[in-house]
Parts: sequence; C-alpha cells; structure tokens
Amino acid sequence: MALRRRPAVRLCARLPDFFLVLLFKGCLIGAVNLKSSNRTPVVQEFESVELSCIITDSQTSDPRIEWKKIQDDQTTYVFFDNRIQGDLAGRAELLGKTSLRIWNVTRTDSALYRCEVVARNDRKEIDEIVIELTVQVKPVPPVCRVPKAVPVGKTATLHCQESEGYPRPYYSWYRNDVPLPTDSRANPRFRNSSFLLNSETGTLVFNAVHKEDSGQYYCIASNDAGSARCEEQEMEVYDLNIGGIIGGILVVLAVLVLITVGICCAYRRGYFINNKQNGENYKSPGKSDGVNYIRTDEEGDFRHKSSFVI
Repeated sequence: MALRRRPAVRLCARLPDFFLVLLFKGCLIGAVNLKSSNRTPVVQEFESVELSCIITDSQTSDPRIEWKKIQDDQTTYVFFDNRIQGDLAGRAELLGKTSLRIWNVTRTDSALYRCEVVARNDRKEIDEIVIELTVQVKPVPPVCRVPKAVPVGKTATLHCQESEGYPRPYYSWYRNDVPLPTDSRANPRFRNSSFLLNSETGTLVFNAVHKEDSGQYYCIASNDAGSARCEEQEMEVYDLNIGGIIGGILVVLAVLVLITVGICCAYRRGYFINNKQNGENYKSPGKSDGVNYIRTDEEGDFRHKSSFVI
C-alpha cells in the first residue's frame, strides 16, 4: 500500500520544536523574507541616509517593491510603480532591489518607513519590514532674557528658550564663563548664592540675589546634534539706599506742608474772597423795572429811553 505524501508545511507543523529548529530553513523554502541592517537609523539634518531592506529568501526573480511613509497617522507612497513619489521625489533612489537612499534629509523626514515586497512565485507571497528614521536638528542660538539691575535680597528669573532643535535641547547657564549647577546648595563654590536651574525649561531662578550674583550671563542649548549659545548679558545687583529713600519721602512731605500753608494764608488774606466779590459786581440785574437805559459815547453816562409802561 502506497504511503500518502503530506505537504511539507503540514509536516513541519507536526514536528517537535527540536526538529522544527533543524528543519526551519527547509520549511520556509519558497517564502519571501526580509531583513534590515538597521531598523532605527539616526541622521543629522541635511545629510544622507540609507533605509536598509534586504530580501533573504525568495524564488521570484522580479518581486514588486513598495515603500510607504507613515507619519501623523497618515500613510503615503514613497516608492510605487517603479518610481519615487511624494515629498521625496528628486532626492531619493532605490539601492539594489529594495533598499532606499534619501539625500538632504530634513526634520520632516522623521517618520516610520515600511518596505513591502510581493513575490508572486513564492508560497508566502508578501513580507514587510518597518524602519524608524530619526532626523536630528542642531539647535539655533537661544533667546535669553536677563534682568539688567536687581536690588539685593529680591528675586530674579533668567529665561532661555530654543525652539528649532530636535531632540528637544537641554539648557545650561554660565556666569562669567563659569558653569552654574542646577542647585547652588550642591556646590560649595556657590554657597553665597541661592538659585535653582531647570535644565529642561531653561529658567534660572534666584530666590534672593546677593552682590556676588552680579556678572555676565549666557545660556547654551544642547542636544545630540550640537549646541548653540546666546550673547552675554549683564545683571547688576545693587544695594538699596535706605537713607536716600527716607530723605526723598521727607522732601515730598515738606513740599506738601508748604503748599497747604500757602493755601491757608491766601484764604486768610482774602485773595479768594475779593475775587468772588468782584465777580458779583458784574452780574446783570435779576429783575427788570420796565425801563431801558442806554449809554452813549458823548454822555459817558446812562440816559433814559422813553417807553410805554403798562
């Protein structure tokens, strides 16, 4: 009685794990398989990068190759119908059969890229591999804000911000070219200061400034792609002139007292009363007596004008 031949795939499925390991390659004959030499490439902006996608097993001599870009939950074609498409047109090419090279990468190229291969003559016709591309961007000179003058004992906040770098940069502050720690209490050199530095936000906060905190300040923003600094800015810490403040207050009070005395003296001497009376002399009569009076230039006095009186 002739034995019935079973398909190779079913036979492999029924073998113990040990034999599956030994016969793994034999069971996958006729199945397309992909691999990559680097699934997480990292490159700096404006450089070139290769997205590796290699066919390891296939019986199809001319498989169909597709590359897709996945970014912000949207999928677009990069290589389709044997040509580069989308925003990579003109600055990308296919290497070998399946790998992809991108020139002059920009920060918008950071995304997931999926290599898909369809081999019609293989038992397993389709395979794909996903590559995550990260484009690093060097920081630009940050924007720094430093108060010019702060009185002793008051709070002061210095700001440093940079928005172009990727990955997000971290910040460090310098005073007179000396790096400042994140906490002044952690370094005996700054025991006369009282500040906290947040390296993620770039803020440097003094709880109470001292004379020793005066100096030239600048900030550096850094990431894996490089660093950049802002221009030096001077912060002056000055003492409050208590005597001068008290003297100024006394001068203002003295001026107010003199003004008040002057007004009182003017009232007592009748300056405001005389002006009121003089104003009343020019008021017109409240009630008409029925007779009109006119004055002529020749007479220099009023004369009667006849009128009927009822």
